[in-house]
Amino acid sequence: MLPTDAASARRVAGTYDTPEADAERVRARSLLAADPGERILLVGTGPGHLLAELATARGPGVQGVDPDPVMVTLARRRCGPAAVVEQRALGGPRSLPDGPFDAVACLQVLEFLTDTRAAVAELYRVLRPGGRLLVLDTDWTSLHWPGHGQDRHRRVRDAWCTTMPRPRLPHELGPLLRAAGFADEWAERATMRGPASTGYGAELREMVAGAAPGRCGLTRAEVDAWADGVAACADEPFSVDRWFLGARRPGGTRA
Repeated sequence: MLPTDAASARRVAGTYDTPEADAERVRARSLLAADPGERILLVGTGPGHLLAELATARGPGVQGVDPDPVMVTLARRRCGPAAVVEQRALGGPRSLPDGPFDAVACLQVLEFLTDTRAAVAELYRVLRPGGRLLVLDTDWTSLHWPGHGQDRHRRVRDAWCTTMPRPRLPHELGPLLRAAGFADEWAERATMRGPASTGYGAELREMVAGAAPGRCGLTRAEVDAWADGVAACADEPFSVDRWFLGARRPGGTRA
């Protein structure tokens, strides 16, 4: 769910300060495999955690974009002069900085876009020949919460999935990458699992509870009862499947 106001942006930002998100960033840096001095573009900086880590480790040449002004402010504050952060939304032609970039990371962005084909074409455009693309998105239909009442869990999950155009984006991306001209595709499932009452699980529960009422026939009372039931499960785990997906723009060699 993309932020719709400053309060929701700060709520989303809170999900980055969790052990689950920390582990995910470690894996993202490993898969991106950026060399010092490479030009890197991070699409969807959020509050800037990964951008700051890349800038510190790889030096100048790291840029980030995010459509949300609150996220841009947080990312600029976190990165300081180490990275350039612009308020831009990934969309059609020329929506991103021109590059060319050695690597582009697009994290938790594509599932929220209506014209994914145009967005993927724009990612291809800004990469140099031989440049690498790393995508992270979530299969929200895999979201599992602990506790009883699985029918209610399913209804709440389905309601949450209606807040984005492509809740199963990882399973739909391959043909779009190939149509844009990418090669050497790969995919890696990265199941996020942790306590439902703390960390990312607690932050996600609050976001879902805020978005679900009025969707799929759910009332506020039903969603509140669902959220209370999940919270009562203490340290029992929630889980959701995220996917890292990668590809390369043909031609060139790695610098």
